[in-house]
Amino acid sequence: MSDLTELYQQVILDHNRRPRNRGRLPVANRVAHGDNPTCGDQCSVFLRLDGDRIAEITFDGQGCAISQASASLMTTLLKGGTAPEAKELYDQFHRIVTTGETPDEISDLAAFAGVHAFPARIKCATLGWHTALEALRSPPITPAAGAGGGA
Repeated sequence: MSDLTELYQQVILDHNRRPRNRGRLPVANRVAHGDNPTCGDQCSVFLRLDGDRIAEITFDGQGCAISQASASLMTTLLKGGTAPEAKELYDQFHRIVTTGETPDEISDLAAFAGVHAFPARIKCATLGWHTALEALRSPPITPAAGAGGGA
């Protein structure tokens, strides 16, 4: 089990050091912002829906390694999915970080199972996920007024 724990730690460190899908998404048609005032984590999620699918998703913000790695992994898992699929993945992730129980199949989500031992860190791990779900529920945004002419 020690090898598996080390592998999971490497997943978190890798996503923190080399975050995937980080930055603002200029073509986003849904945006949400979240913060965890307890520890100072901040996260914005930008996504572009194409029909009911998440065509593109990025995040930006600052915070601890857990929050940043979780947001990075989240973007890789949600891209191409639908809102109900995103909610299902969030539910699975939430069970992992609150109970430490992992699904039978090994997935990168299981890397966050150790978070359950540190209840204050659960908010760090789920911040990006909550923000993405909020973005999916938000009304569409239109391109910036300055992009196509004046008022």
